[in-house]
Amino acid sequence: MRSVAPTSLETLSIGELSRRTGVNIETIRYYERIKMLSAPPRTSSGRRVYGPAEIRSLTFIRRSRELGFTLDETRALLAISAEDGNNPCGEVRQIAARHLADIRAKIADLRAMARVLSDAVQRCDAGEMPGCPLIDTLSASAPLHLVARRSLDLSNRDA
Repeated sequence: MRSVAPTSLETLSIGELSRRTGVNIETIRYYERIKMLSAPPRTSSGRRVYGPAEIRSLTFIRRSRELGFTLDETRALLAISAEDGNNPCGEVRQIAARHLADIRAKIADLRAMARVLSDAVQRCDAGEMPGCPLIDTLSASAPLHLVARRSLDLSNRDA
């Protein structure tokens, strides 16, 4: 690791970097350990010092993670952003398109979950079954999307 004298106005401690980026200090250290962030230079006393490049990279990582990108996807996006290529958009688009498909699948799963839970709560409220419909639903061995479809089919038949 490089040793740097803390004379520059643009050097930040890890605490200040954390405050400016909204990323926990332990998370910053974790990103350094897994090589998402480069190892920072250190003062002669061993204190880490950071600058604008680290602020940008850490903000990029935080925003990517907030948007649900995995660490591997974020690492790939960082690598693409660091390249001086003329047209990185195609590679970024592929990563984003895969991520969008994953998000849409999760939304479909959440909608199915909402239908199943709504049906179970309605059956609880109606008192139409002995035992607990919610416990029965959670105990079902069928995948959630099939349970949701079966619930929807039953409610449509009763209507």
